[in-house]
Amino acid sequence: MNAVASTQSGRLDVWIEEHLDATWRARLAPPVPALASAAAAELLDTLNLLLAQRADAETFAACVVHALQQAGIAIDVDAIARDAPRVRDLVEGQQAAEKVWSLYAARQGAGHAEGLRRLLLAIIRDLRVVFILLARQLARLRAAAKAPPEQRRALAQLTADIHAPLANRLGIWQLKWELEDLAFRYLQPDTYKRIAQLLDERRTDRERFISRTLAELRAALAASGIAADVAGRPKHIYSIWKKMQRKGGDFGALYDIRALRVLVADVAACYAALGVVHALWPPIPSEFDDYIARPKGNQYQSLHTAVIGPEGKALEVQIRSHDMHAHAEGGVAAHWRYKEGGGTDAEFERKIAWMRQLLEAKGDADDDAALLAGFRTDILEDRVYLLTPQGQVLDLPRGATVLDFAYHVHTDVGHRCRGAKVNGRIVPLGFQPGSGDRVEILTGKVAEPRRDWLSVQHGFLHTHRAREKVRAWFKRVDRDANLAAGRAILERELKRLALADSDWSALALKFHHKSLDDFLVALALGEPGAGQVARALQEMHAPAPEPVAHVPRAPRRSKDAIVIEGVGNLLTTLARCCQPLPGDAIAGYITRGKGVSIHRADCASFARLRARDAARAIEVEWGGVRSQSYEVDVLVRGYDRKWLHKDVTNVIAAANVHLLAANTRVDSDSGQATMNFAVRVTDYEQLSLLLARLAAVPNVIEARRLA
Repeated sequence: MNAVASTQSGRLDVWIEEHLDATWRARLAPPVPALASAAAAELLDTLNLLLAQRADAETFAACVVHALQQAGIAIDVDAIARDAPRVRDLVEGQQAAEKVWSLYAARQGAGHAEGLRRLLLAIIRDLRVVFILLARQLARLRAAAKAPPEQRRALAQLTADIHAPLANRLGIWQLKWELEDLAFRYLQPDTYKRIAQLLDERRTDRERFISRTLAELRAALAASGIAADVAGRPKHIYSIWKKMQRKGGDFGALYDIRALRVLVADVAACYAALGVVHALWPPIPSEFDDYIARPKGNQYQSLHTAVIGPEGKALEVQIRSHDMHAHAEGGVAAHWRYKEGGGTDAEFERKIAWMRQLLEAKGDADDDAALLAGFRTDILEDRVYLLTPQGQVLDLPRGATVLDFAYHVHTDVGHRCRGAKVNGRIVPLGFQPGSGDRVEILTGKVAEPRRDWLSVQHGFLHTHRAREKVRAWFKRVDRDANLAAGRAILERELKRLALADSDWSALALKFHHKSLDDFLVALALGEPGAGQVARALQEMHAPAPEPVAHVPRAPRRSKDAIVIEGVGNLLTTLARCCQPLPGDAIAGYITRGKGVSIHRADCASFARLRARDAARAIEVEWGGVRSQSYEVDVLVRGYDRKWLHKDVTNVIAAANVHLLAANTRVDSDSGQATMNFAVRVTDYEQLSLLLARLAAVPNVIEARRLA
């Protein structure tokens, strides 16, 4: 090992000795000397940056372990994880991030950065990984001054696209400013040097000027009886350049190169301080903004004014309360939307909010652990971030299928979808991919969507948007074709449920259609679904109490047609936007003054309401006949194969159906298997769902109820 490498490793050893306990020193110190000089220097700088962020020993350890792995040095992660299991999560988070860097490098054209940032946050399960990634990137940028220009520019572009906006969104300001400035320095060196020279040329005068104005303003505020903290406000080179771009002017036209910030107790004191500032120095009328009376869209509040200060020089003054300042500097999802000039969806902003809450938490270890657990279980369930074959990131609601993905790409792609591959493996159309999966849609030449895609029971589509696109396709089909299709669907459903003698006209009246033909056309278009028809058939054949919507807790009856159970008797109404019927999956939303509105679970209006205020969304379900159960015999026929019986019984178990008895016979001549099951179901809706899923098992010919 050469002298430089030995020196860097020695410094790293000293750092580990000073900041880690004996157990961690024993685990990590032995392989450290094998690191090359550059790798050791980068790791040392990264650790110091993490130390400034008050990282913990597990974060330090995971950073060292990943650096050793990247250098090809063997280290027993399993042994470490036995005593410190969270270190494995931190290491795996860094490894997952490497996939995002690869996707970024392989991207085709611009415009994918936002999707990749979202994907990165989606696959990270421990927020401490973000600190490691940002600190390591800053260490690499600092060392990049000696790197080849092409390598330096690539590193800077990655920083500008991914790391700096991420630090900005999460409010990690200490790292954000330097990441932005260094990336700007490497991407636009001439502009950077010009602004830096202008700042350097005036630094002495500027510092003297700021000192004088600070003293004058502090004295004036004190004379007026206003308690205030007054300080100079640093301006970074990148932010100066951004302001020049927005203003469309040159360096000399900026008023906030010389700037003060005043922090006071409350709103009244803000305006009182503004009066003092304007009495002390004449204001520049066009440069006053009242963001207290008219907050920005991200709830940023402050008074911004520019004045002609001593020596006739322009001076910017920002005035805000201490609470406003805390919100601006580290509040939940506060600053980044304003800085980046864009919006975001409510669910993603909610995730950012939780991340910011984690960053701001200064409680004990138990509080932090509880908060982190909530973050993992609640926030990460909102969206999935999927990759196209070209590496573009698309986000869909969690639970979305590959067929939903196809319709999200383009309506025509969905209509022509015949299959899909996830990470190179062929999957069924109802497969639900996870964040980071690469999805490839296999299409045919002709658009031929299938009617059973509309069936919730088959599970082909999860999103309301995709289902409406399929429904729109079939609405364009002539009425006779829809009438025939609806008749076939109903006949198949009645045959499966062994209810062939049902009164079809009664079904039409049940669903408020003027004629049987209208009902059959609606059935062909997926409204109502098979589950609703099954529920209606049950009510016709076995009268039951009026269905009620309830949360599954201790029941409470009322005279109302619909009640919310477990939380007291509340007024409920069926939402007009989606008109849920018994058999639909439903959800509730607490309205102002009108009780609880009951929506279909896939209702687009409900999704918007929940995004606006998630706390008012509650879980509900149809009640009434749920407490009953029925024993039925089910016949399943199919071509025999290995594990056929196992697959069928797994479907029964997954449908939450109680299996009472089973009998299977295989005809050796025809190769067909006949399986008879006795099961207990809650209603025809559950039976219909079970039969649909059984019919979808590979090799199954038919699945129906035995009369």
